[in-house]
Order: sequence, then structure tokens, then C-alpha cells
Amino acid sequence: MEMVILDKEDAVDWVYRGEGAANLVLAYTGSSPSFIGKVMRIQKSQRKGKSRVNENEVLTAHERLLWREYKELMVWPNREIVQQLYVKHVMSPLLGPQHVDAGMRVRVTKEFLLSVEKNVTCRRPACRIDSSQVDVNRDSVLIISDHSVFMNGTVKGGPCITVEIKPKCGFLPISRFIAEENAVKRTLSRFKMHQELKLHNQEISEYSEYNPLDLFSGSLDRICKAIEALYATPQNNFRVFLNGSIVFGGLGGGAGSTTVLVGEAFEDSLKDVIKADDGMCKTSFIQLVAETVYSSGVLDQLLEVQKLDAYDIEGAIHAYYNIISQPCMVCRELSKDKLSNRHTSLHSIPLEESLKIVKDYLISATVKDCSLMISFRPMVDGDVVSESSHSTVYLGSTKQVFEYKVYFIDLDLKPLKKMEDYYKLDKKIVNCYCQMAKTEHKR
Repeated sequence: MEMVILDKEDAVDWVYRGEGAANLVLAYTGSSPSFIGKVMRIQKSQRKGKSRVNENEVLTAHERLLWREYKELMVWPNREIVQQLYVKHVMSPLLGPQHVDAGMRVRVTKEFLLSVEKNVTCRRPACRIDSSQVDVNRDSVLIISDHSVFMNGTVKGGPCITVEIKPKCGFLPISRFIAEENAVKRTLSRFKMHQELKLHNQEISEYSEYNPLDLFSGSLDRICKAIEALYATPQNNFRVFLNGSIVFGGLGGGAGSTTVLVGEAFEDSLKDVIKADDGMCKTSFIQLVAETVYSSGVLDQLLEVQKLDAYDIEGAIHAYYNIISQPCMVCRELSKDKLSNRHTSLHSIPLEESLKIVKDYLISATVKDCSLMISFRPMVDGDVVSESSHSTVYLGSTKQVFEYKVYFIDLDLKPLKKMEDYYKLDKKIVNCYCQMAKTEHKR
């Protein structure tokens, strides 16, 4: 693409698609060939009193040490570019380049960002507005393909339905560094325990029955059970788009339990894509998603990368303090009877080993928090698969064949400093769940 700088007058062509903790996502609605079929990620800044790690800073000295084998990341003084290169050179080889889109950076003016901020405010959830805003001090944004549409479909331009899933952690840790009082981590999914803390903090209004272990199980029945649970309580883990427009799930915040009214509207939106009997489109769609996850094996590679976290945060945090050459705050907090040789031995390992433990942990943290997008296009007689990287799946209940494509998104580089936050959050999650379990037991 030729050098483009987006200015104030261009903001009207970009509409709110959704947001996460760190970024706004906008979809392009204009006529420029350069941006048709693209979405934009704009980084946010926290409002006063909501401080977080400054992700605009260049890599710190310790981070440069951590990622030094990836020389492409070392030469840029701008963390935004480093983020993009991290996706390209670290995550893409691990997850498969056919499933990862590193995108490109495009220059923007401050006036463009100010206009975007003004335009999207009315679409953003109140909880997001309270905590964050468009970071108008950036000079570039990330442009990636809109994976909720097929750009090379049939001449007729048939419909496209896309599901976005945030799978979360798909395995139970077995690290020997997990403290005995935290043994529940070995038997219950992190997602299930975190639900209790979110309920306690009123971040969610209802408990989700979704279990990531089902989604990653490799069993079609359990995968179907997981998709049904996500549909029943989407929160911010499940969304559906029709031709690029959201038809199910929350835009930027979590969605509560699916009501009859919401279910009927979703059923109606599927009729042009799923050729099922009345009232059965949603059921067939869930079968389609489950069958695709099962037959594609796309989550197998994701799980393998998640399992790079072999030490759990309870082990990796000690390696972190080795890297930053500071006294280990965790060892200082642990009483002598709880401080085992396992912990102290971590502080005598070579620096290279500490670097590998933490690097693997942060890569795993990226993929535990990423999203999976699967787009479907119903095929008719005479259609051919539009790209070599796409595949087909047969939906037996409707006797339809669908072309599909799979992409992982939100593959952000996690700041090294967040290791301390991960440790603190882990303690909160386990403590809250254990307290709840004790209360339930006494009733």
C-alpha cells in the first residue's frame, strides 16, 4: 500500500465494531480499495485512577534480553511496531501463518483519533467509557483483514457467518511449584474459578457453565457442550457476525444469559445461511461450529502453545525476579514452613533457563487470552473454494457444504512487568474460589 495518512475527514468511514481491554476495533465502510475488507485496531489509554502498564514504552532492557533471539524486534524504538512484529515473527510460526494475520501499520493524525473518539462514544458500553478512551497521542494504527467476511466469495456474493470465540486456558496445570493450599488448580479449570471472582467483584451478573477443557477435549460431544454453554451465557467470550455485522453477543462488554427474545432474533438472522427447519437454525449452527472445531483440529496447536507454561505462575514468578535482579518478593512473603527447596532452587538456575521459563510463560499468556474467528460461507453447485488456505465442512443436519477459514486474533505481546500482576491475580482467583467453597460447605 502506498504511504497513507488518515486525517480528520477519514474518520467517518470507520465504524465501531467492538473492543477489548487494550484496543478499539473499527470496521471500514468507505470506498477506498486500500481499506475495503479491513478493520482497524486503535490502542486505548486508561482514564485517571485506572493506571496500567504503559504499553507505549519501547521494550525495556530486561525485555530486550528476553526477546533478543528475535532480532526483528530489537531494531524498532516504537512498541506498537514491535507488537506487530511479535505477531509476525513469534506467534505466526507457532500457530501457523495460514491462521495469523500480522497486519500493517498506517499513519494517522491526532485529529483523526479525536474524531474517532467522538464518533464511537455513543456505541461503546458504559463500563468501557468509564475506564478508557482512545489514545489520541498515537501516530499509527494497525490495519488487518476483516476476518468476519469472505473477500473472495462467489460472484453472487453469498452470505458469510462468523463466530468469534475466546477459548481461554484449555488445560489443567501440573507444575510441582503449585503450593499445596492451591491444589484446586490441578482439578478445576482456571475459567471456572475466575467466574467466582468476577461474580464477587460484580464484573459479571451470572455464572457461565462454559468449560474450556470441553472445547479443547478433542471429543465432538464435549466440544458441542462447550459451544452450547457459550451460547447460553456469552459474556465476552462468544460473538457472531453476519456479513460483518454483529448479530449475537456483546459489542465491547459482556453479554448476560441469552433470553428467549435474543434467541429468537438470532434464529431469524441465521435463516439465509442455515437451511434448517423453523426453530432449528441455532441448533444447526452450533453443530456446524462444533464439527469445524473438531474436524479441523485448529485448537490442537493453540493448546500446544498454551502448554509452554510448564511452571505455572507460581514457578515462573521466581524466574522473573532472577531476570530483573531483584530480591524475590514471593519468597519474602512465604513463611519459612511454606518456602520449600523447590522455590529456592529456582533462584540458583542459570539466567538462560530463567529467560526461557518467563518467555514461554508470556507466550502462553498471549494465547490463553487470544480469540478464534471462524467464518463460514455456504457453497452452492459450481462453487470452488476461494483460497488454498480455506477448507470445507459438511453439515449433515441441513445437507449443506460450507467453506470456512480460521484466524487467531488479539495476539498481543504481554509486558514483562505484568508477571507481578499475573501472580497477584492468580492468588485472588484461588483465594476467592476456596472461600466460596468453604462457605458452600458450611451451608
